[in-house]
Amino acid sequence: MKYTIAYMKYKTKVLVDRFAGIISQWPGVDCITLNEAAMPDTLDPYFALILDVFYTGIIPGAEERCRLYGNDVAAFEVSNQGSKDRFLIGDIPVRLEYKSTRKTSEFVALADINQESLWLIKHSGTYGYYRLAHGEILFCRNNWMQDIRERLFSLDDVFWQAMRETHQSKMEHLLGDLGAALLQEDSFNYLISSSLFIKTACLTLFCINRRFEPSHRGYYKQVLELPVLPESFRAEFESFLSTEKEMTVERKYSLAQLIARGIIAL
Repeated sequence: MKYTIAYMKYKTKVLVDRFAGIISQWPGVDCITLNEAAMPDTLDPYFALILDVFYTGIIPGAEERCRLYGNDVAAFEVSNQGSKDRFLIGDIPVRLEYKSTRKTSEFVALADINQESLWLIKHSGTYGYYRLAHGEILFCRNNWMQDIRERLFSLDDVFWQAMRETHQSKMEHLLGDLGAALLQEDSFNYLISSSLFIKTACLTLFCINRRFEPSHRGYYKQVLELPVLPESFRAEFESFLSTEKEMTVERKYSLAQLIARGIIAL
């Protein structure tokens, strides 16, 4: 997924430059990346200014960070683990996430070096790798992020096949749950199984195409742009998401079966 700071709204770019300038002065910080959630207009309900801050040394404490961010910071809060700062600048939501380079390197090693421990992350998806691979680099003190990305874009068949098998198996299981909920006329579990099924079906397709999964906001667009898809997937996918009255639960279950069969056949 390609995007660039050059296409930002001016208001967003001013804030990005401001916080990147502040945080990059901290000696312990190695790299700062910008999440794609900052790409839409600030009026977009999905908009958020999210920076991933990768550090090796010591970063300032929460109170000092708040002071350094500026006098216009409102509703400042820190996550329980102290790894995320959330606040508002006017009506713009800002989230700064602090990530240890050591732990991040260990996370990447599960995918390409320590694959015997791949089971630790197989059920959590690949979004963490997506953020590492596609965040806009605002500041980098060394080659650490470049090395991380080279490793992520060179992952072998062992990784992708293991991820596919895990999510495809989950997709099949959810299809069974969907059918059971239909027979039991259990609308609550039908709704849950339906949403989890289509998400897992998409995740399986990302693995088949050797692509890291985007945020949920990017699923719809990016899955339809994948080069390898079942022949009738687009039409089935669109119909499955339809809220028209004629899209009954029985018909949606039949579509789910077709979607699953098409994915398994790839």
